[in-house]
Amino acid sequence: MIDVVVIGGGQAGLAAGFYLRRSGLDFVILDAQTGPGGAWRHGWESLRLFSPAQYSPLPGWPMPPQPGETFPTAAHVAQYLADYEARYELPVHRPVRVHQVRWDAGAFVVGTDRGEWVARAVISATGTWQSPHVPAYPGQDAFTGPQLHTVDYRTPERFSGQRVVVVGGGNSAAQILAEVSTVADTLWVTARPPRFMPDDVDGRVLFDVATARAAAQCAGVRHDGVAGLGDIVMVPPVREARDRGVLHAVPMFDRLTSTGVAWSSGREYACDAVIWCTGFAPHLDHLAPLGLTLTGGHPATAGTRSVDHPGLHLLGYGDWTGFASATLIGAGRTAKLAVTELRTHLAPGSR
Repeated sequence: MIDVVVIGGGQAGLAAGFYLRRSGLDFVILDAQTGPGGAWRHGWESLRLFSPAQYSPLPGWPMPPQPGETFPTAAHVAQYLADYEARYELPVHRPVRVHQVRWDAGAFVVGTDRGEWVARAVISATGTWQSPHVPAYPGQDAFTGPQLHTVDYRTPERFSGQRVVVVGGGNSAAQILAEVSTVADTLWVTARPPRFMPDDVDGRVLFDVATARAAAQCAGVRHDGVAGLGDIVMVPPVREARDRGVLHAVPMFDRLTSTGVAWSSGREYACDAVIWCTGFAPHLDHLAPLGLTLTGGHPATAGTRSVDHPGLHLLGYGDWTGFASATLIGAGRTAKLAVTELRTHLAPGSR
């Protein structure tokens, strides 16, 4: 039996591995990917962080700057994660796909396509990239053009000369719209008016907000930051799109037709493709056998710890597992808290 199995070898799983290595606990990291880098391996080619490298560290080792780039590319982040994994000699096994986690005879049994691991504790850090969310709208099956999600988008060239609807009010939608609008006619559709940060606000401010919130949490006081992670950061391509006059959103359509989208007012817009930048859901199918209590559509937690199993922690799925936990800087903070709790939970005589 091993002390801890970490499921997922992306940024949250590696941050957990860093603190587990220091804790002295026996652990493995099981990663379904064929190589290191987590979800950053699969982002579109122009995807960038919205903060400089020095503001996006995992614990122990700052991200090196990328020559010639203020905001590092996805490829640079993926390489940083690969180097981080090697630097700390983290015991990552890949590709290993976890099918289920069950509780049996006082231990977790982690079933995979390469056998079973039995563990005293589990950290689930599978993220959300594998569970893209596309909301249901009437007429989706009738639309004859391609419908892509953020996970499917790579470059704008395939849309050259076309009419494209981009759906979603977050950073991904704004960045993809900015790029596609250079080669195609675009219509930006959002469920609520998008919120733009000031031009001088980027991930550095969010870093400071996260730091202040973490300090307030440790002190047991409330802290309300001025910047939300759901707001759109005005990275250079998005600012350039604004200056071209394409960064204007219209209210969400009510249905799709065979040739485009339509509103109840009678307005229609003919298009060749729809890109759904509508977010993700936590990838947690492997935890289904545990029958976890749900709240707000996700497993109930106290911090990162499952309320049903004190040896189960969930990392990196969103603010419900710690403020900014789905970011590089936030992953480190929540991983430290989770491993600290697990050390106490697994200490001799604690149960």
